[in-house]
Amino acid sequence: MPRALFEKTGNAVCISHLDLMRVFQRAFKRAGLLLTHTQGFSPRPSVSIALPMSVGVESHCELLDFDLEGEQISWEEIMSQLNDALIDGVRILSIYDSGDKIKNIAFLDASVYLEYDNGIPKNGDNDLKELFSQPSLTVEKRGKNGVTKQDIIPLICSMQIKELDEHTLCLDARICCQNPALNPMQITAAIEEYLPNLKPDFARYCRNEIYRFDETIFR
Repeated sequence: MPRALFEKTGNAVCISHLDLMRVFQRAFKRAGLLLTHTQGFSPRPSVSIALPMSVGVESHCELLDFDLEGEQISWEEIMSQLNDALIDGVRILSIYDSGDKIKNIAFLDASVYLEYDNGIPKNGDNDLKELFSQPSLTVEKRGKNGVTKQDIIPLICSMQIKELDEHTLCLDARICCQNPALNPMQITAAIEEYLPNLKPDFARYCRNEIYRFDETIFR
């Protein structure tokens, strides 16, 4: 089954996972590319996206699996036709065959941008480094079974903290993303709970790359 690497940026970050699935289904149709359908009482287009994102998250490493009916055409032609049919902010970067199994995705590089209208609080970067060097850091996690507590420290493989300018701190973290997974928004939640003086006026999130268990790039 073919796999597409795509990005989601700009205003497209406001699209939910289910709506993004519909965006792709309609794009295939507009491009004249017929998707196969699942079997059974409720056939569905054969298209799926790995690692659903929260609304508001930008990404440059999303994966879309799909299957087309009829005679196979080149990946370059499929990519060109899809990009012409997709909305602004969603763009196919490459298409290839024989991708690795999604269950082998283990880690994710994410950037968390903390923006402060009146400037970064004094010693902000040092306070953050101290917070995330603790042996344990528990925050709430909302799921299908309600609200639970999760220790996020074991799910953070590494973290770099830097000032981008006088108003913005950037946290670049490699985190676990499956079984169990850490939502980058939980990093901000921990800051708001344990360092309320560093609560940002606005926070942005971006997925940069995904990895296998051996930390090689997943495709």
